[in-house]
Amino acid sequence: MIYPDCDSNTIRRSAEIFLVQAGCQVVLAEDGFDALAKIADHQPSVIFCDIMMPRLDGYQTCSLIKKNPKFKATPVIMLSSKDGLFDRARGRMVGSDQYLTKPFTKDSLLQTVATFALPAETESNT
Repeated sequence: MIYPDCDSNTIRRSAEIFLVQAGCQVVLAEDGFDALAKIADHQPSVIFCDIMMPRLDGYQTCSLIKKNPKFKATPVIMLSSKDGLFDRARGRMVGSDQYLTKPFTKDSLLQTVATFALPAETESNT
């Protein structure tokens, strides 16, 4: 999983801990450009993308991921403290698969991983 830098290091660190404890491999990125490079290198099964990132915001990052035929099917989960209808719609317009509002719970984060990452991993192991 690629988890780009977000506007709260505490939330980012908590998410990393929750995911690692659940057995996920987590790759952190500093910003949208770093995330794009790491996505190409690691080919994650799911990508968490914070909306508020330096240099390249989450909407732009998600759009670039989804325009790449190699990663178009990779789930992108947008993360934001903004919970408005416009924010969610904009996320959908750039191709995000789900939108989690911060702060999120451990359960909601892991449920999202189970929904998007595990079915693909199960299929590839059979």
